[in-house]
Amino acid sequence: MESCFIEELERCESYGEIFDLVKKSVKKVLGLHRAGLLLYLKSLPLKVGAYYQTGSNSIVLNKLLIDVMSKVLISRNDYNSFIFSLLLHEYLHSLGFLDENKVRWLAHKICRETFGEDHPTVKMSLEPPAPTILGYRDEKYLDSGDVEIIRNFEKIEHSYIA
Repeated sequence: MESCFIEELERCESYGEIFDLVKKSVKKVLGLHRAGLLLYLKSLPLKVGAYYQTGSNSIVLNKLLIDVMSKVLISRNDYNSFIFSLLLHEYLHSLGFLDENKVRWLAHKICRETFGEDHPTVKMSLEPPAPTILGYRDEKYLDSGDVEIIRNFEKIEHSYIA
């Protein structure tokens, strides 16, 4: 089963495809699922990877951090693993897990059981890469205020109205 998820993550070409894999892995390991989430990109301080506002249907990924990491993480596998770990963490919050330590532990467990002990998602679930260590600073990028919605983020297989 691990190799199937590994190959699928390597082939992902969009946030929506990675998020679909996030949902499959959470369903497989925890048996939990939810639908109706939206994804936004916004420049935030580099120390913030993403956030989910409790009670909302929105995940916000740090556009600045993603831009930096796209330059630092050379392989598609590492980049997709990074996005997977961010989306997984926030998806767990959207499922009602609010304690950061519990969410980190669950994300680590899900990555281990989904991809195996040595996969980049496992390390990133506990220790995300730190671009500030590599000399990147965020001060000059934060005043844009731009928010971008990612279209077709989540596949909904049924309508809300019956």
